[in-house]
Amino acid sequence: MARLERILIAVNRALVAAALAAVFLIVITNVVGRYLFGSSLAWGEEVARFLMIFGVFAGAGLALRSGRLVEIDLFVALLPRGLKIAIRWGAVLVMAVFMGLIFWFGLQFVEFGWNKETMATGISRGIPYMAIPFGCLLFLCHLAFVCRHFVSGEFEPEAALDDEENAS
Repeated sequence: MARLERILIAVNRALVAAALAAVFLIVITNVVGRYLFGSSLAWGEEVARFLMIFGVFAGAGLALRSGRLVEIDLFVALLPRGLKIAIRWGAVLVMAVFMGLIFWFGLQFVEFGWNKETMATGISRGIPYMAIPFGCLLFLCHLAFVCRHFVSGEFEPEAALDDEENAS
């Protein structure tokens, strides 16, 4: 199971890094093209937006894993340990249900947009919409692996994740 988890982390990181690197290259190319040559990529802004949305959805599980999602725990921190753990398990349940619903509605959104084309690229809108269910599925996988650590408040720092990758 640990090997599967390491593979999930590595693939997820590579997807997010590739998406954000592509966004950077497209935006830089458009800026340079516009200001130095007087023209830019007609599809650049649209593709950069779709890739940024994909990067955010795909990166949410990695953020959960390292404790980088927004959490307001002022009152929870003041509670007795047993109640604190119950509330954190409740938060895991809420996250799972929420992402499950977004996954389900995301699939319906993909189906709804499949027969419509995007403005600049002319591809099916369902293709970029797939970022929603895909990202939710990745988040649910990460949540399944780290729910116990989440409840105990033990997050994985980025350095620890890097060490695990280098050890294998």
